Amino acid sequence: MTTTTVQTDTQLASRLRLAVMRLARILRQKAQDQITPSQLSALVSVERDGPVTLGELAALESVQPPTMTRIVVALEEQGLVLREADPADRRIARVHVTTAGRKLLERNRSRKTAYLASRMRGLSAEELEVLERAAGLLERMTADER
Repeated sequence: MTTTTVQTDTQLASRLRLAVMRLARILRQKAQDQITPSQLSALVSVERDGPVTLGELAALESVQPPTMTRIVVALEEQGLVLREADPADRRIARVHVTTAGRKLLERNRSRKTAYLASRMRGLSAEELEVLERAAGLLERMTADER
């Protein structure tokens, strides 16, 4: 790989990083729910991987257990998750998503998808094909991350 190629790859990586960050910020704003990004991330993890213990959820979210406890308490206060004793070991509490939590996630996803779909309507067929290929590449690049 030449110096020019490395520099070009670095420049492309920088542009991609900035675009992804902007898009993530815009999508967070479009969600318009009274929930913090940390709470939303935890709620998504509970929906995807739950029911989970606080320790498991902290590991999934890469935060310390006391931090996750605060996040889960806030989600409980909003009625978005529920902690219940594990039937196999009543000393262990497992976090579940409530119906209200599922509705919030669906509303959140719908708003974000609608925003992206509206922005994509302004693209040409050729641009949409490029975007479809780029989405596949991004999915492949992040497939082993979680």
